[in-house]
Amino acid sequence: MVVSKKLKPVTDALESLIGDASVPRNVRTSLSNAKAKLTDSVDPVAGMSSAIYDLDSVSNDINLPMHARTLVWNLLSELERLKEEEIGN
Repeated sequence: MVVSKKLKPVTDALESLIGDASVPRNVRTSLSNAKAKLTDSVDPVAGMSSAIYDLDSVSNDINLPMHARTLVWNLLSELERLKEEEIGN
């Protein structure tokens, strides 16, 4: 699937955040859920929408370190772009 190749950088970045000990455990759990939705969804647009929802809620966590928050915002932007690109096809 072409979409999965495009999502590889996003899932790799999620994996690095999941492994970051400075990120709170509840946030890492939400990040794992978002990654699973991206990789396991039959409908790529639905998976991206669900992951965007999860990442948006994570980005508002007060305990999230600034470097992780910045990466989450970047991932949100990238997923929005990929979703719009996929819808346009």
